[in-house]
Amino acid sequence: MNPDLITTRTRIADLGKPRIIVIGGGFGGLELVKGLKNLKAQVVLFDKYNHHTFQPLLYQVATSGLETSSIVFPFRKRFAQQADFYFRLGEVNQIKPEENYIETSIGGIHYDYLIIATGAATNFYGMEELEKNAMAMKTITDAIKVRNRIIRNLEFALLTDDKAVMNSLMDFVIVGGGPTGVELAGALSELKRNVFPKDYTELDLSQMDIHLVEAGPRLLNGMSAKASEKALEYLKKMGVKVHLNLAVKSYNGYEVAFNNGEKILTRTLVWAAGVKGNPIHGLREECLAKGNRIKVDQFNRVKGYENIFALGDVAAMEGDSKFPNGHPMMAPPAMQQGALLAQNLKRTIASKPMKPFAYKDKGSMATVGRNKAVVDMKTFKMQGLIAWYIWMFVHLISIIGFRNKVFTFFSWVWSYFSYDRSNRLIIGRPKEEI
Repeated sequence: MNPDLITTRTRIADLGKPRIIVIGGGFGGLELVKGLKNLKAQVVLFDKYNHHTFQPLLYQVATSGLETSSIVFPFRKRFAQQADFYFRLGEVNQIKPEENYIETSIGGIHYDYLIIATGAATNFYGMEELEKNAMAMKTITDAIKVRNRIIRNLEFALLTDDKAVMNSLMDFVIVGGGPTGVELAGALSELKRNVFPKDYTELDLSQMDIHLVEAGPRLLNGMSAKASEKALEYLKKMGVKVHLNLAVKSYNGYEVAFNNGEKILTRTLVWAAGVKGNPIHGLREECLAKGNRIKVDQFNRVKGYENIFALGDVAAMEGDSKFPNGHPMMAPPAMQQGALLAQNLKRTIASKPMKPFAYKDKGSMATVGRNKAVVDMKTFKMQGLIAWYIWMFVHLISIIGFRNKVFTFFSWVWSYFSYDRSNRLIIGRPKEEI
């Protein structure tokens, strides 16, 4: 049969139960669906991918530390035992609130309650040339592309006698001094020191430079000053060239220009400098807050609507004096909001009052490399080896799926004792020239 002749539709029957549609299977959406178990309602999850991605470890896929399958988990497998759960692979294009209806790439469907958990998109701050030529780190596909680029560049560096071209292939620029940028820079430095010298004996790897660029005065701005100082110290000792108070002005794919007039030749610029909300067309314009996020009240209810909610990165909750611009765009707030919203939906269906959300900040952490991490908890702050163990433990137990936890653990153990990365693969054959 010709696939073009197939009429797409959601094919979800009306069972006479309240229908809750969740758009997005990130940390918040996943926690919400899990919390709706045993509710006498029809729960429908829409996502343009068929799996959840553990985004905090994307940088390890990008730097050959983990297999892609270690940090993704299929939605259908996750909720296989949950009654009245439906997953549909499709992208939601528009909301029609007046009709309680959404239009998707696979057809339309009505809802009783709609939850927008679409997360965040990379924010290039309107720099179109940069957006075209830089590499993002938001999806598993992005991570594979970064890994492809890193390894491919070294392969191409072997083929040229032009020193300028060789340097542009062997120099890497990472923009953004948050956890993603710091962790990616540290992991790339360990590849340079421990792995690439064995693979690329023909290359002078002392010519490989790793630049971490941050527009602000310090790294890890959301963490303590001590954590920031220690991360900077670690990275410098690892040979990473850290540039503070420096902003990217343009990048054409070959040369990055900064606001102070400096320039660096590089074929690889990874953009980890900002995110913005990823709302869906159809809501009133006044619902959008700064950063393209959706304004919600203390119950995660979208302003001006009774049965539409938003949570996680895409939501900007008003009324929290500690977070006047909305909660941090990280996994913990999204998960806490998802868990509470599941309870509140149950209470709403049972005609009970909802409970307001209060974020419990349990701290933050980042790893820089082998035996090097920084941890800021409410009761203590720590750097170094013990912090690294804490970071590994927290991330390991947070990964979905027993198999994924086991694979990740043994990958880490192997890498630690062998000083090796097993997954140095270029997937596909992109048509790119030196």
